[in-house]
Amino acid sequence: MGPRAAWRLESLGFTSVFIYKPGKLDWVSAGLPVEGTAARIPNLGTVARRDVVTCRLSDQISAVKARIAFDPTGPCPVVNDQRIVLGLVRSDVIKETGTNTAEEVMIAGPVTFRPNVALEEIDRYLTDHKTRHAVVTTPEGQLIGLASAEDVHRRHADLAVS
Repeated sequence: MGPRAAWRLESLGFTSVFIYKPGKLDWVSAGLPVEGTAARIPNLGTVARRDVVTCRLSDQISAVKARIAFDPTGPCPVVNDQRIVLGLVRSDVIKETGTNTAEEVMIAGPVTFRPNVALEEIDRYLTDHKTRHAVVTTPEGQLIGLASAEDVHRRHADLAVS
């Protein structure tokens, strides 16, 4: 909550009050509960897979290839120690062999989306841009997960029918 709300709660006698600076979007990004009319609108965060394989700038492509052998469908987000997305190694690059590092072959600064983006909006974006995945991050750029265009479209279509 903001400072004003925190001070008001303290004035009412609450003793364990915290000022939450990042804001509501960060709260939603963390998957914490929300209320209101927007809480019922399906969003990208509900489709994003959080168990994605990641790599570091210095990782050899051969090591990245071995790491994603069990999940070869998606790109590999390149992250730092805080899981901030620095780049993206696409699956077609991963299929190549060699001694290149992730940093040498990654797409630097990939387009990322927040988890609160409505499924209708992200479905349209992925279709219009012929993109197979959406990289989902917090407002600070920390990786939340990946959402495949197929999963987004399927979920959006299911909601349109129901």
